[in-house]
Amino acid sequence: MPDTTIQVEKADSNDAMIKDVRESVAKLCGDYPGEYWRKLDREQAYPTEFVKALTDAGFLGALIPEEYGGVGLGMVAASVILEEIHHQGCNAAACHAQMYTMGTVLRHGSSEQKQEYLPKIADGSLRLQAFGVTEPTSGTDTTSLRTVAVRDGDDFVINGQKIWTSRAEHSDLMLLLARTTPLNQVKKKTEGLSVFLLDMRKAKGNGLTIRPIRTMMNHSTTEVFFDNLRIPASNLIGEENKGFRYILSGMNAERILIAAECIGDAKWFTHKSTSYANDRNIFGRAIGQNQGIQFPIARAYAQMKAAELMVYHAASLYEAGKPIGEEANTAKLLAADASWAAAEACVQTHGGFGFAEEYDVERKFREARLYQVAPISTNLILSYLAEHVLGMPRSY
Repeated sequence: MPDTTIQVEKADSNDAMIKDVRESVAKLCGDYPGEYWRKLDREQAYPTEFVKALTDAGFLGALIPEEYGGVGLGMVAASVILEEIHHQGCNAAACHAQMYTMGTVLRHGSSEQKQEYLPKIADGSLRLQAFGVTEPTSGTDTTSLRTVAVRDGDDFVINGQKIWTSRAEHSDLMLLLARTTPLNQVKKKTEGLSVFLLDMRKAKGNGLTIRPIRTMMNHSTTEVFFDNLRIPASNLIGEENKGFRYILSGMNAERILIAAECIGDAKWFTHKSTSYANDRNIFGRAIGQNQGIQFPIARAYAQMKAAELMVYHAASLYEAGKPIGEEANTAKLLAADASWAAAEACVQTHGGFGFAEEYDVERKFREARLYQVAPISTNLILSYLAEHVLGMPRSY
C-alpha cells in the first residue's frame, strides 16, 4: 500500500509552493497598477517594463527545466502565475506565449537546439513570443495553410503570410508552422506540415516584413509576410512533415494557460463588482442590496468556481502526461464564458461608470471579449466536443 503520510506531505508542500507563487506574482503586479495599463492602452504600447520584471523574477521561465536555466515548475504553477496576473488587473497577453511555444522546442527539439535556445529564453536574453500559425485565407482550418517552406540545399526557402501573429515586433524568435509537402501529395491533411524556429533578428529585411494591426484592445498583434526568406535547415524542429502533431500539445497548453487567465479576469471583475455594489448608494441604500444586482454577480461567481475546477483538472492531467484534448478545450470554453459573464455583470453593476476609463472596467471588458474568439473559438470547441467526444457527425 502507498505511504499516505508521504502523499500528504507532498500535497502540503505543493500547496505551500502554489501559495508562495501566487503571493509573489501579486506583489510584483502591485508595481503595475491600473494607471500603468491605461497609459499603455491609450498609446497602444507594449508593457516592456512589466515583461522584464516577470522575466527577471523567473516567472516566464516557469516551465523550462532547471537544467536549461528555468524554474522547472509544472503546468499547475504556470497556470497560477497567469491567473494571478489577471486577478491583479494586469494583462499577461504580452508574454504568455513564451510559456507554451517553448514547449515545442523542449519536447521535440534536438539536444543542440535545447542547449542553444532554452537557457537564453529562460534568462530573457532571447524572446520567444511569436507563434506563426493563423493565415488570412485558412483561418482556423490550420491544415489548409498556404505558407510553404521548400528545401534548397542546406536551407529552406519560405513564402507566404501569417496574420494575428501577436508580439512579433517584440520577439527575437518565432515558432513557425509551414507546409513542406504540397497538400495534394499527402494522404492526410495533417501531414506535410513542419515547425521551424525562426530567428527574426536575421530575417527582418531579408524576406520578412512585419506590419502591426490596431485592434479594439492593446494586443500588439501583427501580420507577417515571407518573401523568399531563406533560413538554415537546422532551424527545423523535429522531423520534417510531422509539425502538426508537434504543435497540438502546445495548443492544448495554450488553452489551459489562457483559461487560467480567464479565471483571473473573472475574479477581478467579481471583486470589482462586489466592492462597487457594497459602496454605491442609490435611493438610500447600497445597490448590492438589490437582487437585480446581486444575482448576476453571484451567478458569474458560481460559473467561475466551476470553470476553475476544470482548468486545474486539465493542468494536472497535462503535468501527468495524459491525453487532454477534451479537458483543455472544455476548460477554455467554461473559463472564457465565466470571465465574460463576470465582465457583463461588472459593467451592469457600474452603470455609466463601467464605461469610464479610470475604473479599468471598460479596458478589462475589451480584453475579456477576445477569449470568446481566440485562441480557438467557442463554436470550434463545441464542434470538437460534439464530434470527437460525443461521437456525432462532423458539422463543418
